[in-house]
Amino acid sequence: MIRFGGLLASLLIGCGAAQAGGLRFCEQPPRLSASQQDKQLRFVAIVKDELERSGQGVALVSRAGTDLSRFEMRYSHAGLALKASDNTPWSVRQLYYVCDEASPKLYDQGLAGFLIGANQPELGYLSVVLLPPLEGAALEQAALDKRRALQLLASDYSANAYPFSTRYQNCNQWVAELLAATLGNLGNLEQGAVDEVRPQAQAWLQAQGYRPSAFEIGFQPLLWGAAAFIPWVHNDDHPAEDLAAARYLVSMPASIEGFVQQTLVGAQRIEFCHNRQHVLIRRGWGPALAEGCVAEAQDTVIALDQPSPKNLLSSGK
Repeated sequence: MIRFGGLLASLLIGCGAAQAGGLRFCEQPPRLSASQQDKQLRFVAIVKDELERSGQGVALVSRAGTDLSRFEMRYSHAGLALKASDNTPWSVRQLYYVCDEASPKLYDQGLAGFLIGANQPELGYLSVVLLPPLEGAALEQAALDKRRALQLLASDYSANAYPFSTRYQNCNQWVAELLAATLGNLGNLEQGAVDEVRPQAQAWLQAQGYRPSAFEIGFQPLLWGAAAFIPWVHNDDHPAEDLAAARYLVSMPASIEGFVQQTLVGAQRIEFCHNRQHVLIRRGWGPALAEGCVAEAQDTVIALDQPSPKNLLSSGK
């Protein structure tokens, strides 16, 4: 069962999970050494500095976590970083699966917590997308409004939720639906219940050509075994033809970023990574950062071979 669970963790979706309790998806992150924590906090401080310099109040942020390299995906979990968060500046509002309660919740987490422990201790990646000012301001207002944000939170979670069904929801799908409800200016968002707003958001995404990410599992028994043994994996919301092809279509950071790039002229992307030696910053929509955070000509490189000043550590809280 452990090998089976580990395989599914690498094949399926790595949304955030709070508390321990079960397979790798719900385990606590490994403890970091003082040196590892120091470097990761400096990485967070560099990201925060870029966010401050952007002049925006919201950013779509996506972190690497679960190894999805088999599917040529790097990022697994997306949220919205908000400068005016009540928690702390640039906290990430996101959907989390609470393992002990087996239910999804909205959760505000400082940027340091969002990043530290999610990546490998010595290697981490983060993608940031900034919307054009008008759309960004509207998304910031919607995300900060707890009532509106909760209108798009489903009661049932599935890591592999189908994007055009309201039966379940995963962390990235909540972001996609909030984005749709905002950009689509859905008329009844103010007074609508979740069972009214989510279908509208999904219909708007579909009408605008939103393309979810495809997971070609390639072995149909694995799909049914996953649904039978893992409580956060379900098949009953997926089209029969996809299941027959051993395929899941799922909202992932790549699909959300691609939709923003396609839909909003002027959206900007900044990609960050760190290894033992340095932090890299790359601006623009491509190409993706190399494996191992290896610098290329277009990258900004910041060395990590000097100790952090004390006030830098405090900025990562």
